[in-house]
Amino acid sequence: QRFATGFIKSIAILLGLVSGTVIASFLGLVDIAQVGQAHWFELPRPFRFDGFAFDFGAIVVFFIVALISLIESTGVYHALSQITERHLERKDFRKGYMAEGIAITLGAIFNAFPYTAYSQNVGLVSLSGAKKNDVIYGMVIMLIICGCIPKIGALANIIPLSVLGGAMLAMFGMVMAYGVRILGDINFKNQNNLLIIAISVGLGAGITAVPEAFKALGDQFTWFTQNGIVLGTISAIILNLFFNGLNYQQNEENVK
Repeated sequence: QRFATGFIKSIAILLGLVSGTVIASFLGLVDIAQVGQAHWFELPRPFRFDGFAFDFGAIVVFFIVALISLIESTGVYHALSQITERHLERKDFRKGYMAEGIAITLGAIFNAFPYTAYSQNVGLVSLSGAKKNDVIYGMVIMLIICGCIPKIGALANIIPLSVLGGAMLAMFGMVMAYGVRILGDINFKNQNNLLIIAISVGLGAGITAVPEAFKALGDQFTWFTQNGIVLGTISAIILNLFFNGLNYQQNEENVK
């Protein structure tokens, strides 16, 4: 990242993962047995888990979680707009939400976790400098191919947590940095805006440091009280509506 240019610089994190895994293998931290056991080719089978059950309570909870995930994605969209220097309109957000809704549905059909806009990818886009749609299209095709080759998945699974942690440190750090940059557009002379940020950041960071703070509320609220991003986001939305009202233009100016 510091000394290279062009393509090499854009794959600095990937090179770090590969070199870190190689070094870890010499230290006995890598087990490649699962790579040998994995098949060379296998098509994903939809609805692989037998049996269906409709639990209204579970459906409501997962709906709320998916909705909160979309709220988190809104911040990702704003961060990406800063990186790509592209102004986002309301129709752009609608397209993003629709794409994530389809991805979540496909994830359920093919026995995977819900797919959404992961915040660490913001850091990856910034560090790699890959901002064109053609890069994304190519990556999608590669991921579809990799999804049909279990050996590649097993190969990715042998990366030690310590190596992954090093990569995540840079990627999540970039997410935080762009979040701070976005906050720079807020009018801090408005005392209400300061209060909104103070309470929301305090709740988000506080629950991460003291996860048992809301333990008395019970397990039914763990999806809300055990995630600092979710708690902070919902807090910011509610407080902004309370202090700044429902006027769209005002909200866009204060919490963009």
